[in-house]
Amino acid sequence: MANIKINMWSGPRNISTAIMYSFAQRIDTQVVDEPFYAHYLLQSGAKHPGRAKVIESQPKDPSIVMQNLMATGTNADVLFVKNMAHHMIEMDNILEQLFEEFTPVFLIRDPADMLLSLDKSLPDPSLRDTGYQHLLDLFETVENNELPLTVLDSKELLEDPEFVLSALCEQLGIPFEESMLSWQPGPIPEDGIWAEHWYDNVHKSTGFKPYTPKTEKLPDRLKPLYEHCKSIYDRLFAHAIKK
Repeated sequence: MANIKINMWSGPRNISTAIMYSFAQRIDTQVVDEPFYAHYLLQSGAKHPGRAKVIESQPKDPSIVMQNLMATGTNADVLFVKNMAHHMIEMDNILEQLFEEFTPVFLIRDPADMLLSLDKSLPDPSLRDTGYQHLLDLFETVENNELPLTVLDSKELLEDPEFVLSALCEQLGIPFEESMLSWQPGPIPEDGIWAEHWYDNVHKSTGFKPYTPKTEKLPDRLKPLYEHCKSIYDRLFAHAIKK
């Protein structure tokens, strides 16, 4: 096993950071946190918390980001890159390289749970903010090119982390390690500068927390967005790793 490159696409308010922490526990793996975030903020104009600091912290040119990723990939047997699907804008040529060089993994979450969480950080979120349409577009590219369809669902993973991570590792062609199931509380060096705004729950954790359904009701103003996202979620969930 050498130079296996994994690119995980997620939407916001999922367990993508916890999965990044899980892979960071492996002795053979280097992780990278949302390397295209600054590019996305500049291209989209999105007003995210800590926007100016994020833009200052990373290369803005996606071709330079990609060069850095490829160089990082030579430093470990496994490179795990955590990306937000909606960050992938105005970069078609880079996407082609990502598909060629990296094994794609898609992380999904029931949009009812996701929207309740996202609405607290980004009030009145848009379809773009959810990342679901971008996830579908990326998924269909993988499907149309007959690449492996690897999908993780957050609820399935939280209900049985060892089973789902073992199945994921088998699909990726890497051995499962029990170290992936736990970590020390607090940040890791690979965290993006935006961690102070988004990673509080992960920093308090020592592993994957058991799934707990939300008791809040979805506000009526979010229901049309939910219905759109749910149709996409169902399409991807059909391919998710399940027990």
